[in-house]
Parts: sequence; structure tokens; C-alpha cells
Amino acid sequence: MLSLVLLAWTMVATAVGTRPRRDFAGLEDRRRKAGRLFAKGKTQADVSRELEVSRQSVSRWYADWQAGGNGALSGAGRAGRMPKLSGRQLEQVVTELERGPLTHGYPTDMWTLARVAEVIEATTGVSYHPGHVWRILRQMGWSRQRPARRAVERDDEAIARWVAEDWPRVKKTPVAGTRGSASRTSRGSRSSPL
Repeated sequence: MLSLVLLAWTMVATAVGTRPRRDFAGLEDRRRKAGRLFAKGKTQADVSRELEVSRQSVSRWYADWQAGGNGALSGAGRAGRMPKLSGRQLEQVVTELERGPLTHGYPTDMWTLARVAEVIEATTGVSYHPGHVWRILRQMGWSRQRPARRAVERDDEAIARWVAEDWPRVKKTPVAGTRGSASRTSRGSRSSPL
């Protein structure tokens, strides 16, 4: 039954485009259950059928159990590569980024991925490709911001004055009694010569 639930969840997650998270505690519990069955004298085939896992996995667990007992069946911890930056280093990076780009010698007050990568390397000694820096920023709770594009010469008072005074004068309005934009054109009119 458990394998059907996992299969259904995997199918749903694949359809949505995400992978299900592994239940490391559940996996360790299953390995320990196998160790208890080995201690009772069950064969590897019996354990494989009872826990609904492959014989290769049970064979690996059996070798580990023989070498180190139930302690050898404990979890390995997290899966995947260990992060390059520790929590303390991430805090240092956040502190440096909060100081702003100008204090780090950049000409504008805007962070780019390349600039953040340079600050990370200068602060921690760990080098990242600028394309990977956005993942670290998201991990730290930062989001992408786009600066508002405004001309330096923009005069909001002059714009408001023009909209209030000049716009009503130059704005085109339909003349009463004339056809609007839905009228026939000369191509579609029946009276046009061929």
C-alpha cells in the first residue's frame, strides 16, 4: 500500500514539475525494521517482500547490519552536496550586502549578480558563478528588484500642468453627427467604383 501511495505522489509531483521530498526519518525507520527482522532470523528475500523494497537494497542493508549492527543502519543525514557557505558566512554576506554597493566601491547603488558574487568571494573566500548567486540570495530571503526607470530631467509639476491645461485643448473628440470609427471604408462600400 505504501508503495502505491509513493507511486501516486511521484506521478502527481512529476506532472506538476516538482520532486517529492524524501522522508529521511521514514527511510531510516524502514532500515531499522529490516535490522530487527534480520535479528529474528528472517532471510533477505523475506525482508524484501515484507518491506516491499528491492533485494539489492536489502542485501546492502544486510551487509551493513552484519558489519555494525543496528547502528550501521542509521541515516546518513542530508542528501546532496554540502553547501559551500556556512550559516555564519551567510550572515557575514548579508551584513556586507546591507552596507550597500557604494561602500564596496561600485559606481551605482544597485546590486547585480556579478557584484554580489564579488562581495561573497571577498567576504568569505568562496567563489560562485554569478548565475548561481540568485539561489543564494533567495536562500537569504532577498528578492529581485527592478529599479524604476525615470529620466533625471523629469519634472512632475510640468507634466501635471500640461495634463490639466494643454491636454484638453489638443485631445481629439468626435464631432456630433459624423460617422465614428465603425463606418464603412471606401473599400467596403457598395457605391465605390470597380
